Amino acid sequence: MSDLTDLAGRYIAIWNEADDGKRAAAISELFTADATYTDPLAEVAGHEGIGAVIAGARDMFKGLDFKVLGEADSHHDITRFRWELVPSGGGENVVIGFDVLVTDAAGKVKSVYGFLDKVPAGA
Repeated sequence: MSDLTDLAGRYIAIWNEADDGKRAAAISELFTADATYTDPLAEVAGHEGIGAVIAGARDMFKGLDFKVLGEADSHHDITRFRWELVPSGGGENVVIGFDVLVTDAAGKVKSVYGFLDKVPAGA
């Protein structure tokens, strides 16, 4: 269970990784080759697709950091958790989301289902 709970932190760390090469390596380590990512704004598969979504979010939200919000909840091969996007220097969150990660038998992420609870106007 603790491995699945720690998964949320490892996942969010990828979203905060500024170096493209390190981010690609982390995606390869954490996700299955055919992993899918689905949220209201994107539906992609594979490491490159997931990397492109993350790079796009990092570009759109420069100067902001992703953080796990509260505790992750896990059972079987599923982890769910809330996250927030906050200014790097501190301050109120500008985005709040809720993600569900599904892993395979080896503990790699095979599916991500994301929901947006709070988004800035015009985003």
